[in-house]
Parts: sequence; C-alpha cells; structure tokens
Amino acid sequence: MGEQVFNITELAQEFDITTRAIRFYEDQGLLEPERAGQRRIYNRRDRVRLMLILRGKRIGLSLQEIRELFALYDAAHDDAPQLQEFIRILERKELQLLAQMEDIKVVLTEIGQLRGQCEKALGKRANGHNQAKEL
Repeated sequence: MGEQVFNITELAQEFDITTRAIRFYEDQGLLEPERAGQRRIYNRRDRVRLMLILRGKRIGLSLQEIRELFALYDAAHDDAPQLQEFIRILERKELQLLAQMEDIKVVLTEIGQLRGQCEKALGKRANGHNQAKEL
C-alpha cells in the first residue's frame, strides 16, 4: 500500500489558502514536493510541514524562524534541539506580544480619555443650545 499523496489543489482547499501561497512556500524552500512532469505531488511530510508553516505564521513566526526549525528537525537525530529552539522562539514571541498588549492598553486608555473629552464638549454645546432656545 503506497503513501498517501496530495495535489496542490487538495492542500489549498484543505487549509483554505491559495495554490499561489503553497508555491510561495516552495520557492522559500519550506516545501519540497515531488514532480511528475508539471504536476506537484505532495506527501504526508509536505502536508504536515504546510500545517506547521500556517500554524507558525498564525502565532507570528517569521518564515526564517520556521525555516530554522525545519532545518534543526531535519538535522537532528532527536527532537530536543528543535524543541529547545522552539521554546526560545515562543518565549521571544510571548514577550513581544505582552509588550504589544501593554501598548494597546495605553492607547485604549488615551482613546477613552479623548472620547470623554469630546462627549463633554458636545454636552456643553447641547446645553448651551437648549438654554438659548428657552429664552
């Protein structure tokens, strides 16, 4: 029984991405499908790598970071070096996101203050117009 294979359209549909995106990851050296003439034939390893690429991008990893993890995995006889590097990358990403979260909190506070000032100014105008109408 042969290994399960996929074509580019099947992978694009499964992961809800374009075939162009898959070809881009190939151009970047992240995927290496076999070829049968012009057709690309993806195996289980390619499918898993594509899933990891998309997951890595979703958590904010760069393609270079993903490439480095793949290289570690390919070179290692065990996964410890890859996992240790992945932990380091995740820690950096977590710190970066926490800093961004703090920045967002500051901006949201400023927006709330500005909105309050604008609402207060509008309230004064509305009260001024109501008093003028009463006269």
